[in-house]
Amino acid sequence: MFFLFGFGTKHKDLGPGEVRTCPNCGNTTTWARVRTAKQFTVFFIPIARWGRRQLEICGICGTAVEV
Repeated sequence: MFFLFGFGTKHKDLGPGEVRTCPNCGNTTTWARVRTAKQFTVFFIPIARWGRRQLEICGICGTAVEV
């Protein structure tokens, strides 16, 4: 019997976020808002998702802040 399964993190783009000053690089830009979730798949079909979070990510250096 052959099973194809996977485990990973799914990222979904939710559009532009707030205009913020990054604590890491010091630049002021519009950050991107994303939703992340860990998931387990069988035959490329998601079976379980957990650890959902919404983040805003700096477009310059990639620093993430939970919203």
